[in-house]
Amino acid sequence: MGNALRDQLLKAGLVNEKQVKKAEKEKHKENHSQQGRGKADATNEDKLRSERAKQEKLERDRQLNQQRQAEAEKKALHAQIRQLVELNRQPKGDGDTPYNFIDQGKVKRLYVSDQVRSRIANGQLAIVRLEKQYELVPAETAEKIQARIAESVVVFNEPKRRETTEPSNDDPYAGFQIPDDLMW
Repeated sequence: MGNALRDQLLKAGLVNEKQVKKAEKEKHKENHSQQGRGKADATNEDKLRSERAKQEKLERDRQLNQQRQAEAEKKALHAQIRQLVELNRQPKGDGDTPYNFIDQGKVKRLYVSDQVRSRIANGQLAIVRLEKQYELVPAETAEKIQARIAESVVVFNEPKRRETTEPSNDDPYAGFQIPDDLMW
């Protein structure tokens, strides 16, 4: 159909052969540039999609790396606590005296000697959870463990201070000594 119109215009003398070729060239260029733009738009969209996918993958990888690093740090802290407990473990003594304490909402019992029991009460020893066992460690070690993971230290009484043991003048129970052998 396009050729029929061209032929009619040529026969009528309205256009010459040169003008017809020029018009065809322009039309061809226009069609070609539109196809190129369509391809360019498609390539830009593909580039944007691939760039977005790369960014999402990088973000997922970064989050996964952070999780792995946090797990590794936690594992290292537990290893440090295990080492501290194993190096500074104190004997429980051959006593039959139960020492009751609360761990995770449950009352637990540890059989110790009277001397060890008084050292726990005075804050010289602390009870530490190592996996599913309970161990006794000195107060200094308990402080180090508490600095790393506080939940590992189950019982740690404040050491008694000598200055505060003096009764005040207005204390009505100053003359009464609190017995150390009370058990609950």
